[in-house]
Amino acid sequence: MSRLDYSKWDHIEVSDDEDDTHPNVDTPSLFRWRHQARVDRMEQTEAEKEQFNKGKTENLDKLQHTKEKLKKLKEDGASESDIAEVAGELKKLEADHEKWRQKEDELAKKERLTPWNVDTLSHDGFQKTVINKYEDEEAPGTVSDEQDLERQKKFVDKHEKQIKKFGMYKRLEDSQQFLVENPHLTCEYTANYLVIWCIDLEEEGKSSLMHQIAHQCITMQFLLELARNLKEDPRACIRPFFTKMKKAEVQYQAAFEDELEAFKGRVRERAEARKERVREELAKQEEEERKARLGPGGLDPVEVMESLPETLQKCFETQDIPLLQETLKTMSLEDAKFYMDQCAKSGLWVPSAEAKPILEGKELEGEGDEDEGEEEIYEDAVDH
Repeated sequence: MSRLDYSKWDHIEVSDDEDDTHPNVDTPSLFRWRHQARVDRMEQTEAEKEQFNKGKTENLDKLQHTKEKLKKLKEDGASESDIAEVAGELKKLEADHEKWRQKEDELAKKERLTPWNVDTLSHDGFQKTVINKYEDEEAPGTVSDEQDLERQKKFVDKHEKQIKKFGMYKRLEDSQQFLVENPHLTCEYTANYLVIWCIDLEEEGKSSLMHQIAHQCITMQFLLELARNLKEDPRACIRPFFTKMKKAEVQYQAAFEDELEAFKGRVRERAEARKERVREELAKQEEEERKARLGPGGLDPVEVMESLPETLQKCFETQDIPLLQETLKTMSLEDAKFYMDQCAKSGLWVPSAEAKPILEGKELEGEGDEDEGEEEIYEDAVDH
């Protein structure tokens, strides 16, 4: 039969009223002083945890941003000096990250060695808020996909302003208070909206703001996950969840940060996939437009126009036929015939049926039937 391990009770500060005091000492005042001293130590510890979490989060954000910046510089073929400068920043941030990790271990050890007392033993471990059964018609439920999408749309139309306000909060206390005042936001529809918002921001190149909204998105998802694990209404888990987050338990906080980084990675992938789809659609649309404007000879008038000498481009842009005739006469017969043939095949120039052979006897040696057709186009242009 296994024995119970009572060693965890060895480091407990006894209750204030269990101490014997000197008859001349005001016992109630002494107990109040001792209690206040403990409370002050606990508040200082919580402040240290909050400051640590803030510093660690900022370091992680800078580290991720610098890694992405260095990767982009290498892909874009930046100068060695620029790459070396960013690489130096990254090395310093990685060293700082290691210091934060060591400090995290120190805080965890300090917390383990801190004696329990009446305040830490008497925590609200079994406190819960009793809420009536979740029957909100806007809440996600076992409905068809079409109905669920319709509910999502109605929910967002009604609460979009509040969801965005929640997404901008940076302090846990502010987020908790806002959800306590607006418990209807504690649902999958809010989390879904925040996910889409993150992808939109990343696609627009607003990565810093995306990181902020991503934090709130994972906060909501962790809250909902806690409710599922406890089989409770999510609204009843608002206070317990934020109490757990404020305690900054190393394992729970690490899981939160890991999921946050993974989520931001997925957001970047989705945003890039969106951009790729847009690029493919634009390319397809451009190709369809190009095919639609092809001339009788199968050439693109835009491409042909861009390939013409500036003098010929000016003729077609101004639709000045006399200027076109004079410009062609300044060119060699070979060049003039080539450009006018390109214009005819692309639809930029429509030769008349009565082209006069004013250039007979001026054909280049070795030209065949195809060249004769080109000469007619040139003659038509000159003699128009």
